[in-house]
Amino acid sequence: MIEMTLDEVAAVVGGTAHGEAVVTGGAFVDTRTPEAGGLFVAVAGERVDGHDLAAAAGHAGAVAVLGTRPTGLPTVVVDDVTVALGLLARHVVDRLPEVVVLAMTGSQGKTGTKDYLAHLLSESGPTVATRGNFNNELGVPLTVLRATPDTRYLVVEMGARGVGHIAELCAIAPPRVAAVLNVGTAHIGEFGSREAIARAKGEIVEALPADGTAVLNADDELVAAMARRTAAQVVTFGGPTDGRTPDVAVSEVTVDELGRQSFELAHRGSGATVHLAQVGAYQWRNAAAAAAMALAAGLDLDTVADSLADAVPASRWRMELTERADGLVVLNDAYNANPESMRAALETLAGMGTRTGRRTVAVLGQMLELGDGAAEAHRGVGEYAARAGVDVLVAVGADAAGIAQGYDAVAGAPGGGGVTITTAGRDEASDWLRHNVSAADVVLVKASRGAALELIADDLLFGSGKEGSTT
Repeated sequence: MIEMTLDEVAAVVGGTAHGEAVVTGGAFVDTRTPEAGGLFVAVAGERVDGHDLAAAAGHAGAVAVLGTRPTGLPTVVVDDVTVALGLLARHVVDRLPEVVVLAMTGSQGKTGTKDYLAHLLSESGPTVATRGNFNNELGVPLTVLRATPDTRYLVVEMGARGVGHIAELCAIAPPRVAAVLNVGTAHIGEFGSREAIARAKGEIVEALPADGTAVLNADDELVAAMARRTAAQVVTFGGPTDGRTPDVAVSEVTVDELGRQSFELAHRGSGATVHLAQVGAYQWRNAAAAAAMALAAGLDLDTVADSLADAVPASRWRMELTERADGLVVLNDAYNANPESMRAALETLAGMGTRTGRRTVAVLGQMLELGDGAAEAHRGVGEYAARAGVDVLVAVGADAAGIAQGYDAVAGAPGGGGVTITTAGRDEASDWLRHNVSAADVVLVKASRGAALELIADDLLFGSGKEGSTT
């Protein structure tokens, strides 16, 4: 963060300063992840009131607090902490005129694309990027406030829970390059339809200046149509579609036995070969989106292609490929899930089984925020798993029973196969896995964040003294 006195912070956010301090570090809301010399943001939640943690924040390195009442530390008192945090972040962006803000949204792939892009841009200059999934009204300003006068690129992931939300985030961090990755069914329970999701996601390109760049997925009709919603230059990415070639085009995708992809990347008549180190059927699309954004920011194609090959996962539990000491392979993709990302992960799992001859085991839990279509969506994932040829499906918890039902409906048909295991929860699933998987298997673990299935993956890899090595 740029250096500011407490009085300066108060003036920016329309608050009152109680005490004196000079803030030199970023802002934070969790005392477990402090910022030295930073500003502790006291959020009053349902279970914990951040004001009660001010002393702990001070011991962790905070020099001041942003809250709704005075604390034991120098404090800027405001009526609404979230609004004030956004105002402070916008002030910092405006004070850093040389920084290039690159923002992205989409129903899936945001974090993977963000991690690729941050890696690419860091080769060209100091880069600050969203950590984890800090993509909401708190996370976006917290990301911005990590920027310093040396920062050249600010990479911001933006999520939405409703129409108007992304527009509000863009008012905090106005993008010069903005991408829409896709419009899927994640959060459809909140929006009601994919069309409503598209209206919300498209707000990110509407926020662009005329000399900015909108990066759009040519393979998603709802995204491609957003070109009409911006005065900025439009750059498309994707594979050849109906005879049309995107501006940043991927072709000749091949996959090695562990699911790592290679492909040809073309832009403005030039081409380069890309070899990805990360696993997943959707990785080429995340990489292409990041490449398109990096090219829009001024990087050249060869630099982008070479840097993509060096990129490793920067965020936990997203297709983490780990081999246990005895040879068992685990794909931990437990960070989040929706029908589209479930199918992509299952495709990757099935492909690994085909290429390596391993038995494939899918450990799947509930997908959240799907609304009235939840039952059908869960059943559809199970049907897809069976058709993909997954050998064993382990459904975790009663809320995932529909996945097992869909799998059985297909696997139980003439010519079908496979085994279904239904479990009451994580403990039962872990117990079954401990006694029934071996070095000859590859196991996928995936569900929405609330299911916390990473605990199953950890038990499988590290329980009983086992040690694994991440590939």
